Amino acid sequence: MRLSSLTDYAVVMMTAAARHCGASCRLNATLLSEETGLPLPTVQKLVSRLSAAGLIESARGTGGGFRLARPPAAITIADIVEAIEGPIALTACVDGGRHDCAVEGSCRVRPHWNAVNGAVKGALAGVSLATLSGNA
Repeated sequence: MRLSSLTDYAVVMMTAAARHCGASCRLNATLLSEETGLPLPTVQKLVSRLSAAGLIESARGTGGGFRLARPPAAITIADIVEAIEGPIALTACVDGGRHDCAVEGSCRVRPHWNAVNGAVKGALAGVSLATLSGNA
């Protein structure tokens, strides 16, 4: 399993935001671009996606910018992964809407994939931004 670069960058950006000021102040994309070394257009794209997922709140205009929507201890790596990648589903078996497996009807492993998927999701949900930013 490998996360996309965009998801990796989202974790880096959110961790920098948590380290910088948690949920208590507004940041801007330029500041985070400079602090993380991520290109400004990438940071802007991530702000849009993370805002749509409810992980950050953004405001335009004077005094605008964005901030974490919740305290860093209440935002997990699983939240960020799902905001960028979509639901965590290691195989089509655990993706409720998909039924494109050729051996689905006779597979003896299928009943166990939910447990494996749950373990991975649980591990990601067990790590907060507060932990990654050193503010735990």
